[in-house]
Amino acid sequence: MIRVVVIDDHPMLRSGLAQLLEQAEGVELIGVAPDGAAGVELALETEPDVVLMDIEMPGVDGIEATRRIRASGTAIQVVVLTSFSDRARILAALDAGAAGYLLKDADPDELLRGIRSAAAGEAPLAPRAASELLAERRAGRPGAELTPREREVLLMVAEGLPNKLIARRLEISEGTVKAHLTRIFERIEVTDRTQAALWAERHRLSAEG
Repeated sequence: MIRVVVIDDHPMLRSGLAQLLEQAEGVELIGVAPDGAAGVELALETEPDVVLMDIEMPGVDGIEATRRIRASGTAIQVVVLTSFSDRARILAALDAGAAGYLLKDADPDELLRGIRSAAAGEAPLAPRAASELLAERRAGRPGAELTPREREVLLMVAEGLPNKLIARRLEISEGTVKAHLTRIFERIEVTDRTQAALWAERHRLSAEG
């Protein structure tokens, strides 16, 4: 049974998610919270397998709430719920330790697949949002542009470090490492770790740029 907590400040969405999860096979809704501060407290108290986290919330937003949950050392997997307008904040949430992100308008089956994927230690990424995010990053920019965190991950891949050790060094989840690698591979147009390591060596990649 996958135990889930929902953190969202929109009553209608919160209610809809609760209804979906209560009816889903193999999923148990163990609590809902209307804001980030209450959500962190609830998550740390109940220790669910997965937290569905809204990004935009008053006070403690989803990014800070994710950071607090992950900083506790818990194995809770945080999946952020977002929209296309949240592109910059999606990356911030992943850097804070989120395992992945899904769209608020996702159909029920996609949402449940994402929850099960996160619970299995994978990185659920909404395909439409991921494609749009990558397209925006590439538009009008020659070559590959990596975020500072992606640069760190790629350098560690070039050193031959496995995902588990990369996650430990950066204090993020393995799911987040996988999410970063997915974006790195698409951005530098390679298909595996060996090619990525060679790309880093060929471009003399460093932590500074």
